[in-house]
Amino acid sequence: MTSSDDNVQSYKERLKNRKIDPRLRLLGNCDEEVCSVRAETDAALAFPLTFDFKSPLALAAPTFEKLARDKKPSKGHMESLVHDVRVSVFLRLATALDSGSLEEIRRISGIKDLPQRGEILTLELPLDRLPDLADLAGVVSIEVGDRVRVPPVLEGAESVAIRKPPSGLRRVQQLSKLHAYGEGVLIGIIDVGGLDFAHEDFLSEDGLETRIERIWDMGGDFRDNPAKSGMRSEFNYGSEFRREHLNAAITSAKKIGVSPHDIEVQGHRVKGSHATHVASIAAGNRGVCRNAKIAAVMLDLEDDIGKDRRKSFYDSVRIAHAVDYLFQLADELGSPGAPLPVSINISLGTNAHAHDGSSAASRWIDNALVEPGRVVCVAAGNSGQEAPTYSGDLGYLMGRIHSSGQVRARGLTQALGWVVVGDGIADMSENEMEIWYEPQDRLSVVLEAPNGQKFGPVQPGEFIENLQISNGSMISIYNELYRPANGCNTISIYLTPFKKSPYVGVPSGEWRVVLRGEDIRDGCFHAWIDRDDPRPHFRKAGDLYADYPSHFIAQSNVDSHSINSLGCGERIIAVGNYDHRARMANISSSQGPTRINRPKPEILAPGTEIVAANGFTGRTNEWIAKTGTSMASPYVCGVCGLMLGVNPQLTAAQMIGIIRRTAQPLENGDYSWQDDSGFGMINAADCIDEAERIRQPTELA
Repeated sequence: MTSSDDNVQSYKERLKNRKIDPRLRLLGNCDEEVCSVRAETDAALAFPLTFDFKSPLALAAPTFEKLARDKKPSKGHMESLVHDVRVSVFLRLATALDSGSLEEIRRISGIKDLPQRGEILTLELPLDRLPDLADLAGVVSIEVGDRVRVPPVLEGAESVAIRKPPSGLRRVQQLSKLHAYGEGVLIGIIDVGGLDFAHEDFLSEDGLETRIERIWDMGGDFRDNPAKSGMRSEFNYGSEFRREHLNAAITSAKKIGVSPHDIEVQGHRVKGSHATHVASIAAGNRGVCRNAKIAAVMLDLEDDIGKDRRKSFYDSVRIAHAVDYLFQLADELGSPGAPLPVSINISLGTNAHAHDGSSAASRWIDNALVEPGRVVCVAAGNSGQEAPTYSGDLGYLMGRIHSSGQVRARGLTQALGWVVVGDGIADMSENEMEIWYEPQDRLSVVLEAPNGQKFGPVQPGEFIENLQISNGSMISIYNELYRPANGCNTISIYLTPFKKSPYVGVPSGEWRVVLRGEDIRDGCFHAWIDRDDPRPHFRKAGDLYADYPSHFIAQSNVDSHSINSLGCGERIIAVGNYDHRARMANISSSQGPTRINRPKPEILAPGTEIVAANGFTGRTNEWIAKTGTSMASPYVCGVCGLMLGVNPQLTAAQMIGIIRRTAQPLENGDYSWQDDSGFGMINAADCIDEAERIRQPTELA
């Protein structure tokens, strides 16, 4: 009979299976207390609390102490297996699995109906079951869901005073009447913050009904989940609001003098909500596709004060579920054998993975877009700014996420400067860098802390995991060969706060990442920083303790390849932000191409100072101006809906081709693709004409 210690050691050894991606191995080598703290900020972890536990981040005034400066590094270790922590993952499978292998996956995961697209499954299961899954011959790899965030959006200075509805900027004028403003099309919105279904931009002319068909509130519990209403079994969480629920709330609210949102209660009702603004642009009554049906999926992503984030997932697996939900809804709302064509907008993003379309989420969406009548538009991201434009401008801190270079020969080095913010800000978040390099090369890595302490070299095939450094925080470094997703090599580096009392943040200052050529045949590499959005926790002794974005130093930053990795898929349309004032791409708009030089973004659309619905503000200040690729992408989503209105059988690939063909070059530009502006500005009228033209080929006499 083995001891508990033996079981833990066996589990740790089995986690080293190369099928399990590095971040999952890092998460798995933690006890339940640390996993519970991680779950507050890690999108792919959930901890269903069964006892009254308050982590250091949840305390109003936690104790922070610096450990002795001469403390020697030590390895972190688990004291128990992580039975109660659940993780959200993608499974990549061999091309054909026999029924016995699928049954084993069901048995290990405890999930009867396995959600699948092509070669990929999604699972939410206890963390300690990962090694058993990795042992199965038919499993190629296990990837953790990537954290999803809202690209930072700027609000216009006059936004709080806007009382007039928008005009001019977003109107699609002088178009063929054939499109009927999207009648017979479904516009799907995957977003955050709640959807103000009672805003006038979504109401019928008499104000008695909403145009919103469904809202799947992934973090809500007010109504039954979609699975209970006949939707697929994997949609067995959250709360689903149907049009009849929303209309009844609008009617009742007028009778009793309350808000409809107090009758049908969403998990998030954020004033100025991101989702409401985005939906208004794509398909509001004054929007692009104003006669379309509208449905929305709300991720449980907003940072509400007091909300226990340990219990929820808000990762790219949930994006995959949202896409499938909207496609199934299009089937339901259509007639037998003729689903509604659907255009989906995702104004959310991630910097994780290889930025080449090989991530599991990108593959999932690409697989779904093979069928005609479906398209997905994704905001390119707002990480394009590389330098301040005026004194005090900190916009560049949300840029500077990408670096690249070439180690030209064996024995040569390339150093990257990576800044964790100081100056009165203590970073409580986990900072992650991924470096992708070619399979024919071999690079080693040395990590140098701001105090000069060095870790490594870590050679290809080696790793350091949960190493406690002198201030008490942790580092992990993985140098992986032949990642299953794309066959390339990856160096993953994690700077992690010490997540047990006394909680210790990551040392601020410049970290150096030194790459050394061990065997060079190509030598090129790309690096991205994945990070949380800024999120304050509290102040202590004058210092702000917060999640705060790290960034590359100016000398290491390379002003390209900053495109949101969700937008890197082959059949997904990535949209940049056109600044009508400067007549160019907005300075914050993320740039392409992808790591494998796929031309992304494809197109620009109006995204600067766009006036649209201001959610959850009642009848005052109903409109707000916002800036970002989040505002540009729904414009293109709406145009795609108009294209599907005249030609429902268009494929996503065809729509990309039409958009590229009809794009209008910017002032002083030409027809060549540009890393910040794609093929130019979208031309809605020509897109619709072209969609109509190819519906029926012309036969020569």
